[in-house]
Amino acid sequence: MTIEYMPRGVCSRKMTIEVEDGIIRSVQVDGGCNGNLQGISRLVEGMPVEEAVSRMEGIRCGWKNTSCPDQMAQALKQYK
Repeated sequence: MTIEYMPRGVCSRKMTIEVEDGIIRSVQVDGGCNGNLQGISRLVEGMPVEEAVSRMEGIRCGWKNTSCPDQMAQALKQYK
């Protein structure tokens, strides 16, 4: 399954996530802090969706109520 998600309230513009049998296979993020998002993407590849959501949901970026990891968790919730 391919999830295409347009994040809200963060610098990144689009997240494309490939999920197969409940496991994250690949993540691509357009926009945002390139190095940080590449690192997050590599860390979650191979991880079960539920674990990634539980680790990233609720993370805030500075004064914002959300963050790129939190938005990625929101995108992954579409898989369920």
